[in-house]
Amino acid sequence: MQPLLNIAVSAARKAGNIIVRSMDRIDSLQVDTKSHNDFVSEVDHRAEQEIIHTIRKAYPHHAVLAEESGEQGDSEYTWVIDPLDGTTNFLHGFPQYAVSIGLRHKGRFEVAVVYDPVRPELFTAIRGGGAQLEGRRIRISKARGLEGSLLGTGFPFKDQTHVDAYLGMFKAVLPQAAGIRRAGSAALDLAYVAAGRLDGFWEIGLQPWDMAAGILLIKEAGGMVGDFRGGDQYYETGNLVTGNAKVYAALLQAFAPYVSPALQAELEMAPSPLKSVTMSLDKPTQRARPRAVRRPRKE
Repeated sequence: MQPLLNIAVSAARKAGNIIVRSMDRIDSLQVDTKSHNDFVSEVDHRAEQEIIHTIRKAYPHHAVLAEESGEQGDSEYTWVIDPLDGTTNFLHGFPQYAVSIGLRHKGRFEVAVVYDPVRPELFTAIRGGGAQLEGRRIRISKARGLEGSLLGTGFPFKDQTHVDAYLGMFKAVLPQAAGIRRAGSAALDLAYVAAGRLDGFWEIGLQPWDMAAGILLIKEAGGMVGDFRGGDQYYETGNLVTGNAKVYAALLQAFAPYVSPALQAELEMAPSPLKSVTMSLDKPTQRARPRAVRRPRKE
């Protein structure tokens, strides 16, 4: 898998260079609105094209699932790409955004890269080989629970369907946590959980490209990942809870009273990872890709 990781790293760095070169001319960039509070810039498109070009040059027969251009190709190997996670931050000059690339093979993520071009920091993982930050092994935090923890989250600022459930969850953990951060890039938030900078994270309505790389980073760093019932439907529903074993369990317990009927229905409607053509991150099944869009979201 190392050659595959090398290509992912090369693609992420090239996309990062495009992003950095555009930082000083944000006001002159072409920006389009895809939906309410959902923006895409010419930088997103250029970065994505560069990533796909780099991957296709090395692996022309691999499939791609990318945020801006959708699904391309049919293969047991699928690259899941977010060329600029945190577009709104980027457009406001708020330095919290990243390139996210994950490679899926027969239903399992094998390679992950999250690249922060501003600092710059490179988070990488190979399934079974651990997670690294700039070549150094990283591990999940050693927090013993929610008391004194630093948590990350994402607000449902566009799709208000589950806002009451979310606010209930927020209020449930606020008194115990030392702080809750909403930085605006789920890919970086998940990388920070893997590196022990955040003790836990939760969000409602993530897309595959938001979490593809970050989840493998967390798992390889020793963390736990699940949906709001502690199951493995997070990839199908986009509803994610993560942390070390103790924080993860505490978050699930705190959130349980606020899993609304609508959220419950999403979990029940999500296909079984053993039967579905949209596969979980852990269990190989039939070859297929998740739907490109479930609900509006773009950080």
